[in-house]
Amino acid sequence: MIPDLPPLKPIPIKDRLSVLFIEKGNLDVLDGAFVVVDKTGVRTHVPVGGVACLMLEPGTRVSHNALVLASRVGCLLVWIGEAGVRLYASGQPGGARADRLLYQAKLALDDTARLKVVRKMYAMRFEEEPPERRSVQQLRGIEGVRVRKMYEMLGRQYGVTWKARNYDHSEWESGDVPNRCLSSATACLYGICEAAILAAGYAPAVGFIHTGKPQSFVYDIADIFKFETVVPVAFRIAAKKPRNPEREVRLACRDAFRQSRLLHRIIPTIEEVLAAGEMTVPKPPDESVEPAIPNKEGLGDAGHRG
Repeated sequence: MIPDLPPLKPIPIKDRLSVLFIEKGNLDVLDGAFVVVDKTGVRTHVPVGGVACLMLEPGTRVSHNALVLASRVGCLLVWIGEAGVRLYASGQPGGARADRLLYQAKLALDDTARLKVVRKMYAMRFEEEPPERRSVQQLRGIEGVRVRKMYEMLGRQYGVTWKARNYDHSEWESGDVPNRCLSSATACLYGICEAAILAAGYAPAVGFIHTGKPQSFVYDIADIFKFETVVPVAFRIAAKKPRNPEREVRLACRDAFRQSRLLHRIIPTIEEVLAAGEMTVPKPPDESVEPAIPNKEGLGDAGHRG
């Protein structure tokens, strides 16, 4: 049993592993340790306090004790479809802070401020200023065209036959290998971006380019990093035509996250993006708890299997 104790101080995002995937097992707390028990009774220990995000695939059951422990140590639990094709729900490790949430919502609801934030996201993603006198909808359309061209370019670069971004949520195996690799890669990225957004005290649903979905802001932030991290990984793995592309993608994404120091960069990027809205950042109330924001020290070097 997990005693009714106050929340533990979370390990900073910078010191954690990125993501772990769990499937076909019971996630529980046994003898005070976080474990996954498979159908044969074999226990696999999970370093929940040192992981930013656990991705729970079909066939996984989670005990109440496991949820309590994950909440106490600030580990995000995300329920996903097979191989990460969909994100169904997530359990907040502490949740949004009122001052940060109100600041984020104020920016999103002000048309002028929102456009400034979107333009900043565009500039950071494509490393150039967006066209002048364009609305959010127009910038979204320009972005879509550029993204499709980048997919085509990467297909040629890696020798992958690229048709279009297309997959069926209900029939994972029906997708071609490039689309399956991309879905798996972006699921990894979405998981750690959502963990960082929550750790910083913001709301995943309050987006600027993307709107109306539970992870709208997750998609906004992930898109800034997508083409420098996981998309090239997906095409590189797809070119090899492996027997298990999803697993190969996960392991390669783990290495890409380390090399790009992604966990070190996400929260500062969020702050920089929102600052473009040119609204005063609210002062936190005296009773607020500081989020697990990464500092300028190096990342931990612990490894794991995806």
